[in-house]
Amino acid sequence: MNEDAVVVEHVSKDFVLQHNAQDSLKKRVIGLVNKRWRPRPHVFSALDDVSLTVRRGEALGLMGHNGSGKSTLLSLIAGIYPVSAGNIRTSGRLVPMIALGVGFHPELTGAENVYLNASLFGVKNAQTKRLFPDICEFAELGEFIHEPVKNYSSGMQARLGFAVAVHLEPEILLADEILSVGDEAFKEKCVNRIAELREGGMTLILVSHAKDQVAQFCDRFVRLDHGRVVEQGLTSEIGENSAAEDEVR
Repeated sequence: MNEDAVVVEHVSKDFVLQHNAQDSLKKRVIGLVNKRWRPRPHVFSALDDVSLTVRRGEALGLMGHNGSGKSTLLSLIAGIYPVSAGNIRTSGRLVPMIALGVGFHPELTGAENVYLNASLFGVKNAQTKRLFPDICEFAELGEFIHEPVKNYSSGMQARLGFAVAVHLEPEILLADEILSVGDEAFKEKCVNRIAELREGGMTLILVSHAKDQVAQFCDRFVRLDHGRVVEQGLTSEIGENSAAEDEVR
């Protein structure tokens, strides 16, 4: 069995930003006579030569200020974006908890979306049917589970998204600032569920600004700054000054 759950090798990610996008006829006409109004592509480097390895059953915390590349890296590992350079390998059922609720079909009910989301991860309907009562109980949506998701608040969608993700028996869980869903009681339930999955040997990559949260769940941490790895080590070694700096940015 491969002992490496996630391997990131010399990964870079560039985004092309368009300044003066000509999204109307008027702008296109003006651009013909005034070059200042013509489109100017700008390449933004979100990640630059990032390498890391997460062993099976290990938990890694990704830290850094806003815009440091944490969420971009998680999206690359999840396969949401293609890499611009480098290589990413994963081994095991990977479940991303990124922007919880995104991907739900608004016209379908919460119940229908549970089955739809589970099928996207290769879970058979028979297994989803067995998991469904636990998912409903965890999400605490009551009769709203049979209402179209378009009638849900963002918080309700996030609760359902979290409930589905943590009941799909993930071998690798990617979590992006998701332990702030709902009220304090629900947050505690989320924390306990993540702890149970960790005890069962699940691999975790957690994006968080909170040093205490990373220390609670993770064995190691990697800190990013402007798309590059600037610090890494055991969570007990997280620098006091740099951690505090992250939390206020």
